[in-house]
Amino acid sequence: MPRPLHWVLVALLPLLANAETGTDAWLRYAPLNARETAAYRAVMPAVVAIPTKSDLLDTAAQELVRGVRGMLGRTLRLESQLPEESAIVLVVASDVASLDNQIRPPALAPDSYWLKSVRRKGVDLLLVVGGDERGALYGTFALLRKIATGESIKPLDETSSPAAVIRWVNQWDRLDGSIERGYGGRSMFWEQAHARADLSRVAAYGRLLASLGIDGCTVNNVNADARVLGSDFLPELARVAKALRPWGVRISISIDFGSPQSIGGLSTFDPLDPGVAAWWQAKVDEVYRIVPDLAGFVLKADSEGRVGPSAYARTHADAANVVARALKPHGGILLYRGFVYDHHMDWRNPKNDRARAAYDNFRPLDGSFDSNVVVQIKNGPIDFQVREPASPLFGALEHTNVALELQVTQEYMGQARHMVFLVPQWKQVLDFDLEAKGPGTPVSALASGKVFQRPLGGFVGVANAGLSDSWFANQLSQANLYGFGRLAWNPGLSSLEIAHEWTRLTFGNDTRVADTVSGMLLSSWRTYENYTGPLGLQTLTDIVGNHFGVAVEASERNGWGQWHRADRDGVGMDRSVATGTGFAGQYRPGVAKLLERASTTPDDLLLFFHHVPYTYKLHSGKTVIQTIYDSHYEGAQAAAEYVEKWKSLSGLIDEQRYHEILRQLEYQAGHAVVWRDAVPQWFRKESGISDARGRVGKYPGRFEAESMQLTGYEVIEVVPWEAASGGKAVTCPKVSCTASLQWQGADGWYRLNIQYFDQNNGAARFRLLVGDQEIDSWVAADHLPTAKIDGSSSTRRVITGVALRRGDEIRIVGEPDGGETAAIDYLEATPEK
Repeated sequence: MPRPLHWVLVALLPLLANAETGTDAWLRYAPLNARETAAYRAVMPAVVAIPTKSDLLDTAAQELVRGVRGMLGRTLRLESQLPEESAIVLVVASDVASLDNQIRPPALAPDSYWLKSVRRKGVDLLLVVGGDERGALYGTFALLRKIATGESIKPLDETSSPAAVIRWVNQWDRLDGSIERGYGGRSMFWEQAHARADLSRVAAYGRLLASLGIDGCTVNNVNADARVLGSDFLPELARVAKALRPWGVRISISIDFGSPQSIGGLSTFDPLDPGVAAWWQAKVDEVYRIVPDLAGFVLKADSEGRVGPSAYARTHADAANVVARALKPHGGILLYRGFVYDHHMDWRNPKNDRARAAYDNFRPLDGSFDSNVVVQIKNGPIDFQVREPASPLFGALEHTNVALELQVTQEYMGQARHMVFLVPQWKQVLDFDLEAKGPGTPVSALASGKVFQRPLGGFVGVANAGLSDSWFANQLSQANLYGFGRLAWNPGLSSLEIAHEWTRLTFGNDTRVADTVSGMLLSSWRTYENYTGPLGLQTLTDIVGNHFGVAVEASERNGWGQWHRADRDGVGMDRSVATGTGFAGQYRPGVAKLLERASTTPDDLLLFFHHVPYTYKLHSGKTVIQTIYDSHYEGAQAAAEYVEKWKSLSGLIDEQRYHEILRQLEYQAGHAVVWRDAVPQWFRKESGISDARGRVGKYPGRFEAESMQLTGYEVIEVVPWEAASGGKAVTCPKVSCTASLQWQGADGWYRLNIQYFDQNNGAARFRLLVGDQEIDSWVAADHLPTAKIDGSSSTRRVITGVALRRGDEIRIVGEPDGGETAAIDYLEATPEK
């Protein structure tokens, strides 16, 4: 007799309790091994003392209790006074003297902390001292991080301060609950123009941010909905602010510059109109009455269709200052985005260059911005491409606050489907010496305000975490948010340090796991660059569409300005002063001299700065065209190896996350092959130069679907042509269609790869048969960002261990659904050993 459902649930509880969804990210506080547990228990006090009552100190104490209980199986006691026994003491620096005037903390700036082991009246104390309450919270997380990664906590004498005042994330959440360039599901903040009824995920996000020392979160899309400033909407903001406040995270909001007119009822939004200035002041006062700890505003103006000061022939400084002056009495700041360019540029004019735009717009205004305005500058001059030089604007603004904008969400970096650890890319930018005051002025120092002694500066990450269990719909993408936060606190950390730290916190301290995962992460940016756009070509993706799949010509012959200028004779943008757009001249003389000539430009940026023949030889000795071919094959091979490396960790990682990540890496390996085939074929056709190694266009064991025996299937041309093997595919307009062939190869065991197109407007079904035996079946129900048959929907199904004999009939049966036509590109058979 079957048991009642509740008995089944009870039986499953132990399994569910051990499941890991990724929601806790790097704050898992999983039990340590027996040796580590014994070592920490021997030095861990039983008491947490909080002598001064404070909401943030209470948060810190509760987090400490949670972490120690999870890792060591001990529940610390909370006390409000110093006990006469060993204790961890959470305190702000100004209160230390009242506890013991013999303890003198170092000078601590706001948000800083001091971890110090002391002995007082014969009792050992571990002090977590904050420059303020938030600093004590950050110090608590630092202490827990040490325990989780196996570092010693006795004795301790460590002081840490953030590199910059501004450490924010931007969330591009829309009020309807969607997220622009968000791959982790729906918004945790908004649904149907209201704050969500359940904001527990917002609080959990605040915890993640606080653990990294991030103190600000912009909660709505930079392409702002003017309703966010409406009087009826402000209480919704207050609810979100309340959910983040226990973690020391203040909200900021993106605003629409046209708001005085669009929601304020004025006839103008001219920043120099006294009525407009008065409207901004009254509105900001109203906002602060509702959200008194608001961090400030973010403003995108005169860019990509957003209204701005150009409507009245005013400057960006005019626009920024009218808002900033309203914020200043409340201590608020304005982050004014430097992402301003003309997306209707004439592509036929060889002197036009989107890369010049930020410098050309903002350099003449240096010194015109108020002291609470910060120009938020993207890491490179284009748009979060796989490789760009550091923006010269960082070194050009001597009298203006600046902040570095990095993109945590992987818009051009494989989105949530590819593993791309971005910290190595960011480190190249942070460490790039712009020589703004002579050699020795890296971007990190310029962004923090230290070089020109600016009062404000810092780091902003476009994060776009969502409601998916793992925040980003990819467990490994969490490493990018972690890395951003750690670099925003300390840009001097190495990529290796951050990768090892995140891996240990996320998967545990097993050395084999830590070394394998860290190695995969550290190589992943170069791997992705290799199979997408090497040598400064940028990411050769569909820039006028979803920014995901391959589309080499999408960046040409349009106004968006991400041109690579590939033609029959050569490739690359000429950005030299002598013969090109002059962009290289925006850098200080020492850097400009390096980039002006192809011979001195680093190979990785050659095609960003110079148009050269395909036969041009790099410093490596290879020609440009052969490097394009080789890099794509190397990148696809590396992606395939990630799968095998991850499989080697089976049994060392919990089942749920192990299988989720395995599926993602297998997808990436298949999609890397799409890129590997597409880009070299495009360049071979354009250049007329063959691959010296004879690989491009030659695929042993591949059978094009259009060449198979078709029943019901129809042959179509794929756009762009390089997105399909042979430029063609077959689609099924009927209830069921079949593509078949008779096997003429050797008898043996084979792996079959079926390349098909998984559109997002249906759920087609496929079956693979050998003779009359069904070998495999699947549903094309992935969530890929296209309804078209193209490089974004191209997907690989791998079936291993298939026995084939000469004369066998192999059949692929497709059944369309909705707008999805069960399209097939090819079948590939590879012998198995």
